[in-house]
Amino acid sequence: MSIRAIPLLVFAFIVYNIVVLGMGVEGLNTPILNKLHLLSGGEWTFTVGDFILLITLFLLFIEIVKSTFTTTSTLIDHALSMVVFIAILVEFLMVQQAATSVFFLIMMASLIDVIAGYTIGIRVARRDLNIGADQ
Repeated sequence: MSIRAIPLLVFAFIVYNIVVLGMGVEGLNTPILNKLHLLSGGEWTFTVGDFILLITLFLLFIEIVKSTFTTTSTLIDHALSMVVFIAILVEFLMVQQAATSVFFLIMMASLIDVIAGYTIGIRVARRDLNIGADQ
């Protein structure tokens, strides 16, 4: 099995669990950048939870790009992405510390990964079949 077959959003899932198990749910609100003054006069605080979401969005982008390839490892990646989504969903429903907006958004990113992976994979395969038929 290729390393490309590993769904990257599992790392956001793991980081969230490490933070929550280590510091509690309150650890998500720990500031990384404390009161950054903006030109508008507003103050912005960047927290650990925000950082986890930033990582999640970056990983989701990479997963969507990975889904444009049609290889055996891509099919394994799609299947494992579904397993990761199910694990995140079960934790969201069953674990009290997962009942946060940050975790919910990680779960939604995982769902988008599953849906986009299969949708893009089907579209790319269909395009590849059409290109091959013209030759």
